[in-house]
Amino acid sequence: MKTELFDYFLPPELIAQVPADKRSESRLLVYERDKKKISHRQFSNIVDYFEPGDLLIVNSSKVIPARLYTKDKIEGSKECEVFFIKLLQDGRFEAMVKPGKKFKVGRKHTLPGNTVIEVEEILDSGLRIMKTTDGKDPVGVFRKYGEMPLPPYITSRESEPERYQTVYSKLEGSVAAPTAGLHFDENVFKALKDKGVKVAEVILHVGLGTFKPVEADDLDDHQMHEEVFFVPDETAKLFKETKERNNKVWACGTTSVRTLESAIRDDKTLKTGWQATTCFIKPGYKFLAIDHFITNFHLPKSTLIVLVSAFAGREEILNLYAEAIKEKYRFYSFGDSMVMI
Repeated sequence: MKTELFDYFLPPELIAQVPADKRSESRLLVYERDKKKISHRQFSNIVDYFEPGDLLIVNSSKVIPARLYTKDKIEGSKECEVFFIKLLQDGRFEAMVKPGKKFKVGRKHTLPGNTVIEVEEILDSGLRIMKTTDGKDPVGVFRKYGEMPLPPYITSRESEPERYQTVYSKLEGSVAAPTAGLHFDENVFKALKDKGVKVAEVILHVGLGTFKPVEADDLDDHQMHEEVFFVPDETAKLFKETKERNNKVWACGTTSVRTLESAIRDDKTLKTGWQATTCFIKPGYKFLAIDHFITNFHLPKSTLIVLVSAFAGREEILNLYAEAIKEKYRFYSFGDSMVMI
């Protein structure tokens, strides 16, 4: 299938630069697939569509303040950027750097707090393998001094850093937020609990590849990135019980969908523990784990718009996006949301 089939035009003014004043006051486009019906609601109204006994699954990964700026250790004048990607063994870490010419093998740079890092290896992708020379935990350094890694299309720095975290985030490891969850607040969770809806967690640490455009002309030629995820025993138990009752499983975000569809087994139960996936969900895929899908509005020609198109249909998604544009919904990470039921 051609990648260009997942392209659309978005007026730049509809790219949300700041989140809604209150999380659950963002707008919600509701699409009932069987009726092909569209409704325009507020996110807090999503509770109306759940039934007692349903299960909501969220991704509780927490965003690392992954961006740091440093002075070149040798020349001392040029500001350089180090963007944390993931922690490796023995305290080493993988990072994206700018400018690349300042990060040759053996070069050292000083981070805030006077922590010195050294380039060990340059990967084919251009990413660097680095280490701290004093044995400090690099995650701790980024946690203390780093900036939130907002996507490049968000140029405003007006919002508070915690607004790029979900209210239920726990384990650090993501370099981008699982943004569908940004709309949930304690009031929505209380309303779900009062209605008899269960909430369970998975963990998928979001990497940069999640938001990378598909550069291949054909989807079949796209190499999907690997991501690591975790399914707790309790989540698998609640999932099994929900399916046995014929209640619905709601996935919050593409990361939860990817986790559940990667962990589902032939007997319709979830494999638990830490796992890895390179699953690329595209039209023609048969969903086995989820029934309903909460998500944001995604970039053109991204693996994410391909994923939501697999769930609701390509033409349907493009029509829904056209409707959202007409109604001036706000798009991307800090934007509004949609739910497909």
